[in-house]
Amino acid sequence: MLIRLSPPAGVPLAQAGALDLAVGGAEANVAAALASLGTPARMITALPDNPLGRKARAALGAAGVDTRFLAFGEGRIALYFLEPPAGPRGGRVTYDRAGSAFAQAEPGDFDFAGALSGARLLHVSGITPALGPQGCALIRAAVQAARAAEVPVCLDGNYRANLWEAWDSDPRAVLTELVGAAQILFGNHRDISLLLGREFSGEGADRRREAAEAAFAAFPNLGTIASTARHVVDGGHHRLAARIDTPEAGWQTEEVDITGIVDRIGTGDAFAAGVLHRLLAGAAPRECAEAGLALAALKHGVRGDMMLASERELAEFDAGASDVRR
Repeated sequence: MLIRLSPPAGVPLAQAGALDLAVGGAEANVAAALASLGTPARMITALPDNPLGRKARAALGAAGVDTRFLAFGEGRIALYFLEPPAGPRGGRVTYDRAGSAFAQAEPGDFDFAGALSGARLLHVSGITPALGPQGCALIRAAVQAARAAEVPVCLDGNYRANLWEAWDSDPRAVLTELVGAAQILFGNHRDISLLLGREFSGEGADRRREAAEAAFAAFPNLGTIASTARHVVDGGHHRLAARIDTPEAGWQTEEVDITGIVDRIGTGDAFAAGVLHRLLAGAAPRECAEAGLALAALKHGVRGDMMLASERELAEFDAGASDVRR
């Protein structure tokens, strides 16, 4: 988990006199969104025993996430600074996460068996192993515990080049190992290209299907691949579509036209939560893609990392989607 600090839109970080604070983190964002939709979720992480650590725990609890399996230890909470995009100026993220309580944690600090008891899914992110050898050890321990408990694994690739390049890493080898253990993958054709070391021909949906078929052939455990396609018109206007692939077929939604964007950070996590919410309820792939797209689109209008929405809000977006689909 991280604390996000950001100046007002249009104010560069170097000139900022005040910073807004929000709690986030890829897996935490997914857990909070799922819990707000009514799908039970619990979080496994390590936080410092200080006011910021307690604030992070409170944010999870307020969303309805089970926090019984959080570990508290020495260190600090990771930070990141976001300069929001404004006009022609793109957004920028600066990380400050060395020495965090999570980065110093050992696999033995967590009760993986207890946390996974009764679970229907373990959701992990490729950001964790990108943090370094300790992050790799932690995610491997979590995945091994899930496999021992016969709990399916869901991996969001979340490739962060800056984190991987900060140490002597082999992201392709590590992520290939993790995808090999997963039943669900959140990633697009670029992520699959990284894993398989090859490019895919064609454009749009054809290229994504070719990449998905290659991934299913390379990773027999995989049963679902979910992704989005984003067209950036400008900083405040994006077009977004969603896709679900299974070994048998692929389904891609129409684009949603999103204008007046407030905050795009966390939209991928909102997409993952929407897909998983429907998938765990036994919905058809197209319904899962549409729910993920709806929650991701809604997140663009919410400031902060986390997207908290009710089932009713999700359904109302679906009901009115014809007004904004293009």
